[in-house]
Amino acid sequence: MNDLTHVDGDGRAQMVDVSGKNPTVRIASAKGSLVCLPATLEAVQGGTAPKGAVIATAELAGVMGAKRTADLIPLCHPLPLTKVAVTVELDTALPGFRVVAEARTVGVTGVEMEALTAVSVACLTLFDMLKAIDRTMEITGIRVSSKQGGRSGNWSRE
Repeated sequence: MNDLTHVDGDGRAQMVDVSGKNPTVRIASAKGSLVCLPATLEAVQGGTAPKGAVIATAELAGVMGAKRTADLIPLCHPLPLTKVAVTVELDTALPGFRVVAEARTVGVTGVEMEALTAVSVACLTLFDMLKAIDRTMEITGIRVSSKQGGRSGNWSRE
């Protein structure tokens, strides 16, 4: 008996059949950070970053990334997302940016991958928009912080 859900009996990759599951409200949150130089934060705060509206662009890119998760991760199911919210906040203590995403759907499989993709793409967008002024940046700590719904119930890292 094969216990791997994404591999068939012959060792071939497969998308899991979720057709027998009942639809429920699914919610997942993820977070991550981009660490940078204090001068990089100052450029964003002062509106002098060379590529413009850094935070708004990263937040929008995160939403767009969540919507494309199934195109990026081979065995993810394409989901009808009912909400994706991405928030990027400056953190002078880090120094850098804290990114939080929430994804929601009513469906038969969870949205953890969509929340993680949203955070990842937002962090990558921050990096892209700021690399001209800071090559030392580091993307860190991307993780699921909570999930709700489904057969396994609710879970929170905190």
